[in-house]
Amino acid sequence: MKAVAEIFTMGPGNKDHHPALRCAVGVFVPLITLTLIGRLDLAVFASFGAFTGIYGRNEPHSLRFRSQLRAGGFMLLVILFATLTARVAQAWGIGGAEYSWFLTAATTLVAGICSVVVAAWRLRPGGSLFHIFAFAAIASIAAQPPLWEAMLVTVLTTAFCLVVGMSSRVLKSHRTPWKRPPPIRHTSPERRAMWLEGAGYLVAAGLAGTIATVVGERLGFGHTYWAMVAAVVPLVGHSTRHRVSRGIQRIAGTVIGLVLLAGILWLNPAPWAMVLVIAACQFGAEMFIARQYLVAQVFVTPLALIATLLAAPVDPGLLLRDRIVETVIGAVIGVAVVVAPVLWRRMSAGRSV
Repeated sequence: MKAVAEIFTMGPGNKDHHPALRCAVGVFVPLITLTLIGRLDLAVFASFGAFTGIYGRNEPHSLRFRSQLRAGGFMLLVILFATLTARVAQAWGIGGAEYSWFLTAATTLVAGICSVVVAAWRLRPGGSLFHIFAFAAIASIAAQPPLWEAMLVTVLTTAFCLVVGMSSRVLKSHRTPWKRPPPIRHTSPERRAMWLEGAGYLVAAGLAGTIATVVGERLGFGHTYWAMVAAVVPLVGHSTRHRVSRGIQRIAGTVIGLVLLAGILWLNPAPWAMVLVIAACQFGAEMFIARQYLVAQVFVTPLALIATLLAAPVDPGLLLRDRIVETVIGAVIGVAVVVAPVLWRRMSAGRSV
């Protein structure tokens, strides 16, 4: 019941409009540029490159620059790995169900490895959710654009977000002292927790991807990586109750977000208007992501799906159906992975009494 109660609780604000505005500008400028030059096939690369601005949310400028530089550089590697994976699979003639299973396995490895790297660098937000999403979404694109164009857009977007992240230094009232960030050192318990967390991401993402792929093959659902993304959402939290609450909020926020998205698509907006919607949703997501995950998820859902539609137009009805089905599968599995160790410890304690 306490997990359900958290759905109706709003956390305190902390100048959330500052990072929200930075993130909105960071995604809007690259996407509107691609719209104006008629290259929306590259929109997905700009969208994921813009994830750079999400990191270092309320950190001092010098620390934020290090966080965003590391996060952006690491995301570049993930995106490069994703597009090379798709190209190698096409060259080797791997497709259909065979590629779905291959992609699930590769994304599972990305989930575990990226989780450990993010924890080692103490990046916030933690976990590998963004890396799972970026890798699987890009590796799923059948018609890959030229490699140099894709990476150029990603690099330029990353660099732009770094500039935006430092932009408030022009205002003396917002400027923080520039000093070299201290090196990151980990204690033995922290290193152990880091690897255990990576194992949790491996299990949650792998299990969700496997079940979603099996269900998708039998019932005709696609976008199985959405289940993997949803499965790792409950793994981020300071308590079991909070993690279970995030899983519930993921499902509820997705449902409400899909209703909002259906209304937007009913208006049949032009591409430039869809870019405006993406920027507005990015602003809304960052405004509430640290305060109320359900509300943030209402903005995240249309944000993710509109970006998908811009890059590769598909039947919106099928897209909405896949989103809710895969989200439910992933969130349920993620909650199960969180709760299972707790139940096991209680059962073991009961047997020892």
